[in-house]
Amino acid sequence: MVERTRSEKLKRLVAVQRHLERMTENELADTTRVRNDVQQSMERVMDAIGSVDPLHQAFSKHYGDRYGRLTIRDNQLAGMQNLLETQVLKERTKADRLEEHMKEAREAEDREADDEAIYDIVDQTFASGTPASSKVQKP
Repeated sequence: MVERTRSEKLKRLVAVQRHLERMTENELADTTRVRNDVQQSMERVMDAIGSVDPLHQAFSKHYGDRYGRLTIRDNQLAGMQNLLETQVLKERTKADRLEEHMKEAREAEDREADDEAIYDIVDQTFASGTPASSKVQKP
């Protein structure tokens, strides 16, 4: 199994967190769309209640009941919409923080790799100056 660096692990976590953020945004968009549909239905029911058409006047009690149910549904969706907006912000904040940690980890790994490269160069420089055997130096 291949050992993953900290930055690679964090990169994967960032991708997962961004996916969760998009899922929450999609839920929020669906809730907003449904809420707009409910509000349009409420407007149509109010138009029917206020209509002078005798057909609509006969069903005014049913329209009133329908409007009450739509009002309850709109309140539920408004609460859900507020929760989802808060959740989107939380998911976005988590992803942003993870991304910052990932960048910091990548910088630390790059610094460590640069340090190792410098140590290797220094080791090679000192190793090339010494003979392979101590017998070569003796007369």
